[in-house]
Amino acid sequence: MTSMYLDMLAALEASWLGHTGRHSAWLYTIANLLHVLGAAFVVGSIAVFDLKVLAEHGKNAQQVGRYAIPLAAAGVALQIPTGVLLLAVEARALGTNPAFFAKLAFIAIGLVNVALFHARFNINLRAGSLPPEARTYALISLIAWIATLLAGRMIAYL
Repeated sequence: MTSMYLDMLAALEASWLGHTGRHSAWLYTIANLLHVLGAAFVVGSIAVFDLKVLAEHGKNAQQVGRYAIPLAAAGVALQIPTGVLLLAVEARALGTNPAFFAKLAFIAIGLVNVALFHARFNINLRAGSLPPEARTYALISLIAWIATLLAGRMIAYL
């Protein structure tokens, strides 16, 4: 690991955010709860959309997406600030954990996949019919987000 990365982790851990998170049982507990809730929103809503694409070849996926996409966005909005707080509490240990790197990699795969999906199939999605190759993106998405959950849970055990 680079010295600059480790210095950033140490600074985050020493920050007021890290200090407050370590010394406030309520703040840490609420952040943890909201992080899990955000994960449920993200993965749950994306999984429903992906399964619709996989099972019904995208037929009427737009109707599911109308609800799933805003719910996933709300989940991301919960997860980013709570994730930063949870990381700040033990940034040096968590930020060097292999499962943390895996989680970030799976998040990146999921986000790139969703961007590519919408760039490639947005017109088809709005028309209510997706081509067969959209199923590949849905499968990658489902795997990436489930792997993100798994990697996130593994952080506590590695």
